[in-house]
Amino acid sequence: MFFQLSIKSKIRSFFLVFLAFGLAACANLEEAPSAPSTVSEKPFYRIGPGDGFTIFVWRNPELSTGVVVRPDGRISVPLIEDLEVTNKTPTELAREIEKVLGQYVQNPIVTIIMTGFLGPYDQQVRVVGEAANPQAIAFRENMTVLDLMITVGGLTDFAAGNRAVILRRTNGSEKTYQVRLDDLLKEGDVSANVAVLPGDVLIVPQSWF
Repeated sequence: MFFQLSIKSKIRSFFLVFLAFGLAACANLEEAPSAPSTVSEKPFYRIGPGDGFTIFVWRNPELSTGVVVRPDGRISVPLIEDLEVTNKTPTELAREIEKVLGQYVQNPIVTIIMTGFLGPYDQQVRVVGEAANPQAIAFRENMTVLDLMITVGGLTDFAAGNRAVILRRTNGSEKTYQVRLDDLLKEGDVSANVAVLPGDVLIVPQSWF
């Protein structure tokens, strides 16, 4: 069993090294933007599977409850079964619940209070490879690779940080950006602290030595 796990681990590491090295060797590889873009209008948060929130129905405590969105993107609460909630803002969801409850309660007033954040899959940022704790992370406004590294606990001793890349889908096509994680984390080079966007995948390969 140990031998099998060791072989699988080596194959996985080789794949990540090969992928990142191949991407880094592309002639058109660019560095990611060094600072988050400033937007004039901030988007509203949209609910995704795994999110938690409280449904508060004014003057109806028996209808108020806390829920976690199921993997299928739906919830079930008192008087409402299998309600689709993904990609809706908390306010949009509150208005929809009011319409449904209006069949049973006179003039219901609903408030959605978020308690846990993951967001839709296309709004998450994923870190794979030689990170201490690879995972999917809910995107936050002005998020950078330094924020990602803090969340995943930094790099392993075997990481080739300066060969890391960001895969980003833009207008239906994927683009690859070089990331200098070693310069950022070990040398304190703040110019290497680049922006990340919703849907980005940060790949950290293993060092050759």
